[in-house]
Amino acid sequence: MPRPLRVAIVGAGPAGIYAADALLKSEAAADPGVSIDLFERMPAPFGLIRYGVAPDHPRIKGIVTALHQVLDKPQIRLFGNVDYPSDITLDDLRAFYDAVIFSTGADADRALNIPGVELEGSYGAADFVSWYDGHPDVPRTWPLEAEKVAVLGVGNVALDVARILAKTADELLPTEIPPNVHAGLKANKALEIHVFGRRGPAQAKFSPMELRELDHSPSIEVIVNPEDIDYDQGSIDARRSNKQVDMVAKTLENWAIRDVGDRPHKLFLHFFESPSEIVGEDGKVVGLRTERTELDGTGNVKGTGEFTSWDVQAVYRAVGYLSEELPKLPWDADSGTVPDEGGRVVQQGGEHVPSTYVTGWIRRGPIGLIGHTKGDANETVANLLEDHREGRLHTPDAPGEDAVVEFLEGRGVAYTTWDGWYRLDAAERARGEAEGRERVKIVEREEMLRASGVEV
Repeated sequence: MPRPLRVAIVGAGPAGIYAADALLKSEAAADPGVSIDLFERMPAPFGLIRYGVAPDHPRIKGIVTALHQVLDKPQIRLFGNVDYPSDITLDDLRAFYDAVIFSTGADADRALNIPGVELEGSYGAADFVSWYDGHPDVPRTWPLEAEKVAVLGVGNVALDVARILAKTADELLPTEIPPNVHAGLKANKALEIHVFGRRGPAQAKFSPMELRELDHSPSIEVIVNPEDIDYDQGSIDARRSNKQVDMVAKTLENWAIRDVGDRPHKLFLHFFESPSEIVGEDGKVVGLRTERTELDGTGNVKGTGEFTSWDVQAVYRAVGYLSEELPKLPWDADSGTVPDEGGRVVQQGGEHVPSTYVTGWIRRGPIGLIGHTKGDANETVANLLEDHREGRLHTPDAPGEDAVVEFLEGRGVAYTTWDGWYRLDAAERARGEAEGRERVKIVEREEMLRASGVEV
């Protein structure tokens, strides 16, 4: 009797869940069907949505509703709190599944090679995001002693970091932030936040809505220097060809010509300033040095040799995320991705690694918005199913659905399930209800496991 196609997906964030959805919507989901197991190293699913999106972005977190509907499907099982490769290896997965899709995302900070990055007070944005999002594997406190802070980068993560630093703790209290984060932000001394971009307004990677949200807070005065509003032909072409680029530029132009108000926290957006050194004294950050740049006609910039010293006591590097290398898979160290062709993992020589696929940021790098991962997943799944039709997938030794459960239990892995997520979700909502909030996130891993119904 034919059995379902068995697929393992490593990573239960948006990319992995979109891949599961694509499998369920495919022709292969008809008789005999598809059986999908998602493995997630965190006790809870949703990845970037839960641990990478600022808590004051409920619109983006609303994507969880759609992802939740996918995970509710009976053909999908969740195995949370399962780490690849310490709890389960690629060889183990191949023993149980016809194919494996890796969708492990990116949650580390990309390196910035300037002097001073090692100083106390120089932080990776990803680490700060993990702290304020209540990630269970990071410290519970964060040093917020600096009154003047620099944020390097002009993407949405830089905006999130700057906004969280500039808002008051009580503005964020209605969100799901846990008590330790609220207490930490309550003690935050930052009064000035300076965001630095190497290029100009037309090259900023902000999304228009996230940029405009900066100005919604009653405590944040957004300030743009009129001298930073400059365009060359490349910039003009970018504005004409991309509506979002034009909207960002118009917003910045409007802020540059208005009078500065009296909101207590000043948030400066600087352009054409390339960080050249984080300045230290006695091992601590005491300043930032930047080189003024100018447009070269193509939308790129060149240095002018003019340097400025900025009085700051902390620097947050928001210059991009980086994926962690996955054992047993080929790796491109420069891009921080697994080499692939259409989602099929490929060796250095160009040959495909049988039955092994990637999707999301581990495949294409940390670029694009969350919704962009859906098209990525569709392509990967289409090629997996083509390999299935053509008989190119390997045959697992133990394809029965109980085999992986017995394996995990035999190794003593305290895994969570989809039913366990419902229990954890209910526990967080109950905490929130007691405080008049929608949810209060549980932070400690063991506490998450207990709330999920797992004995620890």
